[in-house]
Amino acid sequence: MVHVTQVDERGCAVSGDSSQEIDMLLGRMKSAAAPIRDVLKDLHTRLVANYEGRIADYIPELATASPDSFGIALCTTDGQIVEYGDYKTSFTIQSVSKPFMFGLAIGDHGLDHVLSKVGVEPTGEAFNSIVLDEVSNRPYNPMVNSGAIATADLVKGKDYPERVKRMVEMFSRYCGREVFVDNTVFMSERMTGHRNRAMAHLMRNFDMMSEKFEEALELYFQQCSILVNAHDLSVMGATLANGGLNPLTKIRAIESENVKYLLSIMMSCGMYDYAGEWAFRVGIPAKSGVAGGIVAVVPGVLGIGLYSPLLDIKGNSVRGVKACQELSQKFSLHAFESSAAASKILELFSFKKR
Repeated sequence: MVHVTQVDERGCAVSGDSSQEIDMLLGRMKSAAAPIRDVLKDLHTRLVANYEGRIADYIPELATASPDSFGIALCTTDGQIVEYGDYKTSFTIQSVSKPFMFGLAIGDHGLDHVLSKVGVEPTGEAFNSIVLDEVSNRPYNPMVNSGAIATADLVKGKDYPERVKRMVEMFSRYCGREVFVDNTVFMSERMTGHRNRAMAHLMRNFDMMSEKFEEALELYFQQCSILVNAHDLSVMGATLANGGLNPLTKIRAIESENVKYLLSIMMSCGMYDYAGEWAFRVGIPAKSGVAGGIVAVVPGVLGIGLYSPLLDIKGNSVRGVKACQELSQKFSLHAFESSAAASKILELFSFKKR
């Protein structure tokens, strides 16, 4: 008898039946023959030769990544997946985690309370800048480090272990599998996180964080250390594209009415201080991380997951940005192009008859 492992609404492992496993197997077979795979193969072949950029080393463990790694994955809202390259290579999620934690905080407290602690304005500053809004004393948005730390402070739980558990279960629902914290990276984050601690103390001074701000810092370091791969990021993106419902497990990761808040902040602030250029040239909600991951969302169509650790001066994956630019242009994915044009990419997921 065939066995498949899934996760329930709490992010815990549950058993599925053989028919689900067979459906997944058939889906993989169809995806392997889909025309879109040839598009990804060509894209990967050209961009993998690009060695521009450098690997992040301010967190020592990140410096161990291979500059050769490059993976691309696409997941549609009906659960079709096409992948190429190093899409199974694990890396820590880093700042890609930020919009998802923002969604968890909104679910815990409601939008108004969350916005009393963190704003939604782009900064034009580096992601680790120590700067707050001069009028409200809030961090500018939840995509910069200060805003993400304030957001982590809002995650509910009777104690720290429960808060960590809820956070990990949330990411498990998005990924469609059980995920884990890389403790080596977590400890590396803690040992080098002095700037983040300075931000937390500043926000505590202005009452933007609770008296448990040091615990919130630990949670922030944990969230950045979740292990994922490009496949996982594509499923996370597809879950947002699908209104918060994971297209593989059919488990809800976030209430549908809150998805628009995540996509909005990803569009305006998700790519560090390259966000404006990204919105202009690529035009789809996305979030990057300094380990080299990018998640991008074409609402109602698909999610894109990319991994390549060579970063530009803004902190974004060089190959990942170029890949998204090409996909957006080739398939008219920009938010201000017609939705009919964007949906044409789905035709390339069809099984190629021979």
